[in-house]
Amino acid sequence: MMAVKRALDLAVAAPMLLLAAPILFVVMLAIRATSPGPAIFSQIRVGREGALFACRKLRTMRRETPSLPTHEAPANSVTAIGKMLRATKIDELPQLWNVLKGEMSLVGPRPCLPTQTELIERRRQLGVLTALPGITGLAQIKGIDMSDPKLCAETDAAYLKAASVGLDLKILLGTFYRN
Repeated sequence: MMAVKRALDLAVAAPMLLLAAPILFVVMLAIRATSPGPAIFSQIRVGREGALFACRKLRTMRRETPSLPTHEAPANSVTAIGKMLRATKIDELPQLWNVLKGEMSLVGPRPCLPTQTELIERRRQLGVLTALPGITGLAQIKGIDMSDPKLCAETDAAYLKAASVGLDLKILLGTFYRN
């Protein structure tokens, strides 16, 4: 399964990154024109086996916003363009680079911050840290965020138990077509 999953990641991520390049360019210009700071945001996240990596995203918050989980960040820290990027998931496109590098997968448990110790420990107990983190996952299409570490980790573990190419495709479609 892991070899098939990696092949799917590469087969989808490489062309998606090429197709998204013009969109990324325009959005990066808009971010830079409307708020100071870089357009690409790098944040240290927890990956497979607890290894730390730099997760890339388009910046959706003001530069001075502290490094907090999204559900803990002040609501007014999200920029006007950031709201649109988050609603359309365009802010996640730079993570395709993380997928190509082998730090992430298209589908898997969302990578958390190293400060989210309760979630990390629960994931460790349930064997979730054995998987590559994903751009999207089962918890996301079920509307479960990291504000409930126990439920998030349990949902991630349920995904790993049922993991298949078919489930990954269903989650990918669910990410773009959920209500």
